Amino acid sequence: MKSIAQAVVACTFLLSVSSMVHAEANDSGLVLNGKFTQGSLFRGQLPVGSKIMLDGETLKQNDQGKFVFGFARDAKLNHRLSWTLPDGSSGNRDITLKKRDYNIQRIDGLKPSMVTPPQETIDRINRDSANVGKARAGVSELDALFTGFVWPAEGPITGVYGSQRVLNGVPKTPHYGVDVGAPTGTLVVAPAAGVITLSDDLYYSGNTVILDHGMGVYSTFLHLDASDVKVGDVLKQGDPIGKIGATGRATGPHLDWRLNLGKMRLDPALLVPARH
Repeated sequence: MKSIAQAVVACTFLLSVSSMVHAEANDSGLVLNGKFTQGSLFRGQLPVGSKIMLDGETLKQNDQGKFVFGFARDAKLNHRLSWTLPDGSSGNRDITLKKRDYNIQRIDGLKPSMVTPPQETIDRINRDSANVGKARAGVSELDALFTGFVWPAEGPITGVYGSQRVLNGVPKTPHYGVDVGAPTGTLVVAPAAGVITLSDDLYYSGNTVILDHGMGVYSTFLHLDASDVKVGDVLKQGDPIGKIGATGRATGPHLDWRLNLGKMRLDPALLVPARH
């Protein structure tokens, strides 16, 4: 596999030839790509050296002037992006999000120990959570997220972002991924280039892989039957990650694909063509 440095060059080249598809631009040079709804990741670009703020909070630019931000599941609907260019001129753009309606999913028949884990498993769950946090903590110089994403697996959508799951009648935290249903052994590939930061068997999510796309954006792949990667592997878009399975807390074989910007949980389905 390629080195991280080679991956950075490759990702930068891909951006330069493809730019940001379906992006909008204005006279200030702002390029902005994202869907105006809750749960969306936005990718932007302004001249290098600009100062960019979202709702008063400064956004970090990379050495090509690119920046990212996102809006959580229950984000407020009205925001303001403002900037000052290197020549001292300034501008702003109001962002109005569409409010989403989320599905309620009821799943019965789970073992009680999987709904409310016994005390002896709590330490493992806490260790898993800490390891996942470390795997998503970095903000690398990769910029693969500025290229187009593809679906990591073939199959129908069986679960959606933001839905509230009720397990054995007990309401739980919202579901923050998109589920692709497919037989055990179905191939899972990288939706965009990146570097593997975690490949482990976790209590809730089973065989789990985390892929760093750069600038704080990570994909996570849950319930894999098998993983084909290890920490440090550098992947191109379409490279194998593993196989769909039903490990961890799963009622059947499927891929649960998640997207994070730091600790913010976003909807990966907004980055790829619609599928039902």
